[in-house]
Amino acid sequence: MAKPNRQSRQKAERRGRIAETVAALNLRLKGYRILETRVKTAVGEIDLIAVRGKTLAFVEVKQRQSHHLALTAVSDRNWQRIANAAANWTAQNQGFHAHDWRYDLVTVSGRYWPRYFPDYWRP
Repeated sequence: MAKPNRQSRQKAERRGRIAETVAALNLRLKGYRILETRVKTAVGEIDLIAVRGKTLAFVEVKQRQSHHLALTAVSDRNWQRIANAAANWTAQNQGFHAHDWRYDLVTVSGRYWPRYFPDYWRP
């Protein structure tokens, strides 16, 4: 498989940022407060970290041509990396130890409204 060129990587990066912005707005409408976006830790990356009440949501955002393709785009290995990053983040942010944790997914597809899947994955 050919290595993607710089221009196609930049377009994909831009689409990803737009999808994350749309997902964050959607979560805000649902009553979540976005704590951080694009969190990078030593063990992985988390697209969005949101809180509502005593629930802390580590959210993966996937943008694909269809919601079905987006649903299948995250492997268990990816989720495990996100879980490791979440544990790393919470170790550094002591104020959230009493919160329940959850791993959510938001799929973004074309002109359709984003779909939100709370508690989509469990370690």
